[in-house]
Amino acid sequence: MTLSEQCAALARGENNNPFAILGPHAARKTWAVRCFQPQAEKIEIITPGGELLGVARSLAVHGLFELRLPLPVRPYRLRVFADGSARDIDDPYRFGPVLGEVDRHLIGEGRHERLYELLGARPATFDGVAGVQFAVWAPAAKRVSVVGQFNQWDGRRHPMRLHPANGVWDLFVPALAVGEMYKFELLGADGTLLPLKSDPLARSMEPPPGNASIVYESAHVWRDTQWMAQRLQHCALDRPLAIYEVHPGSWRHRYEQVGFDQKRSDQGSSEPYDADRTGQRLSYRELAVELVDYACDMGFTHIELLPVTEHPFDGSWGYQPIGLYAPTWRYGTPDDFKYFVDACHAAGLGVIIDWVPAHFPRDDHGLARFDGTPLYEYADPRMAEHRDWGTLVFDFARPEVVNYLVASALWWVEEYHVDALRVDAVASMLYLDYSREAGEWLPNKYGGNENLEAIAFMRRLNEAVHARGAVTMAEESTAWPMVSRPTYVGGLGYTYKWNMGWMHDTLGYMEQDPVHRRYHQESLTFGLLYAFSENFILPLSHDEVVHGKGSLLGKMPGDAWQRFANLRLLYALMYAYPGKKLLFMGGEFAQEREWDFDRALDWELLQQPAHRGIQDLVRDLNRLYAQQAALHQRDCDSDGFAWVDCSDLEHSVIAFLRQGGDTRDHVLVVCNFTPLVRHDYRIGVPRSGRYLELLNSDAQIYGGSGVGNLGAVSTESVAAHDRPYSIRLTLPPLAALLLVPDNEIINT
Repeated sequence: MTLSEQCAALARGENNNPFAILGPHAARKTWAVRCFQPQAEKIEIITPGGELLGVARSLAVHGLFELRLPLPVRPYRLRVFADGSARDIDDPYRFGPVLGEVDRHLIGEGRHERLYELLGARPATFDGVAGVQFAVWAPAAKRVSVVGQFNQWDGRRHPMRLHPANGVWDLFVPALAVGEMYKFELLGADGTLLPLKSDPLARSMEPPPGNASIVYESAHVWRDTQWMAQRLQHCALDRPLAIYEVHPGSWRHRYEQVGFDQKRSDQGSSEPYDADRTGQRLSYRELAVELVDYACDMGFTHIELLPVTEHPFDGSWGYQPIGLYAPTWRYGTPDDFKYFVDACHAAGLGVIIDWVPAHFPRDDHGLARFDGTPLYEYADPRMAEHRDWGTLVFDFARPEVVNYLVASALWWVEEYHVDALRVDAVASMLYLDYSREAGEWLPNKYGGNENLEAIAFMRRLNEAVHARGAVTMAEESTAWPMVSRPTYVGGLGYTYKWNMGWMHDTLGYMEQDPVHRRYHQESLTFGLLYAFSENFILPLSHDEVVHGKGSLLGKMPGDAWQRFANLRLLYALMYAYPGKKLLFMGGEFAQEREWDFDRALDWELLQQPAHRGIQDLVRDLNRLYAQQAALHQRDCDSDGFAWVDCSDLEHSVIAFLRQGGDTRDHVLVVCNFTPLVRHDYRIGVPRSGRYLELLNSDAQIYGGSGVGNLGAVSTESVAAHDRPYSIRLTLPPLAALLLVPDNEIINT
């Protein structure tokens, strides 16, 4: 292609090698400086100090200017005359590549786990000139440009440099600053101009109806050095882990302040206080006060946020992300989110975020057919989409895509100090035939239904996250083995796995009328056959209170009193059962209606004693769970649990022991799943002396009937349940008792 042909292609927006034409070039014993400024009337080439080097002549191609000089000149600037005025700018095409050779090599191999330091938009300085460096992966594109208001969204003005070896395009644009909005304009390999694309590694994004990416640079100064040095300990298997799962936009709306002692501080808030504004979601900074105070008061150890990665559709709750590197604009800026995390750590709370590498939406401005080809998604339609969700599946066989996902996880762990990632929809990644009929999926190379590339991705992900001192949690709903076992023994490498089986079985049992529970007791006992095969979290999550499932309270049978009693019993059972704990917001005060992402929780319910009783019970359960080593130290160890009696189907009663590192210290748990009081109910115990009633879910302070054992019972030298001693209890209706030996007077 001749120079004139290249120039014409540049003017048409079809040239994929702008640096071959633009900028300074040796030309026939002279030095040519060329620039493309279609809006300009005249161009002067000047020194950085403003000295005139010459007036560029207009070439045959409109907007293309050239100045011939006898000697090489660098640096130089352009003086652009347009619309009756002149301004001096630095020429982007006099600067070298943004990316170094080693970085380009690692990107090409999919091994650069700090990808966020290279791709995307980053403020930078080259040769003393401040601006923004842009880089994007689009190997099949014929041309890529960065566009924005700074160039009137004209893709001919800032075409980027292609690195053919890895398909990355880059460009340094002088004078741009933080806050600039931008997109990428791509010309597909077939010559089709694609819809403008948001930056896959954008750090911040524009609110709808726009979808531009925003140049962002953090100014936050972290104050959580001590927490970060010890953060892995807060998620350790032998530590209490009580997670409060929250959708930030519907936890509470602004100025609806009832239900607990309110504190607020507008210090540092980006929004002024306006008492007339109601029903609006809280910002990250407001959550840093109100949510953090509340979670601490309730005794939770961690806050888990439904996805805060950028997403176009509110109704997806964040589970269809389009910006895996950007905290959503809905609650503030990226630094506002950092402020929230910092506040959590200062209060002793860990932060978990839901993170979604399983799929992404089809929106034109997102990752779908990013360079005109299936780039981030599988090319084969039998693997490329989740029909259930109308989304596309990441191509885990492509190293660059895996690199993009792993780097995203590390971005949240390192840049935002997030302590754990709850990985969504793991089963959909593991199985090639997930939600597909015969003939609709493609077997792996061995003929099986396992996605071998996704398995490799998850192992790499978990190793990388653990190496940075954070943990991972798998939302995995099948019997896939060793999900939470180390990769070096063949596991997937997650730290924890959600115990979906426990959740479904237990809720299914609790939904039964008590008169029928005797026929379903295996729903309570079966889970102990596998309870220690993984490091489990017991989730009563958002998934159980949406899509017509009603609230947890609404699942409970019986009249109003029995429904609340059943819910108290469910919570007491969960906290006593082996496994870490997770409760979705609103459950802690018995939200009555199904969760609606667009409405705040019904905090006014706390004016009613029954709802306050549920809240008080959850608060006390969190406190006891943390205080009693027997309730958390061996959550993931079979030595931490022993049945006392699981065979009393006639009375729908179960009893078991939780044991810590010192088995002499234990908690006896007895649950009565009927509305009948059981008097003189004998339970075998391992030690003689007195047992204190640590918690009674039927206590009047929780809204119960107050039936109990006056705070303590003494043992008798009567063997029961294969134990040398026993106690006789009064079992309250639809209630759980937690008892501990009184070590002051215990007899061994």
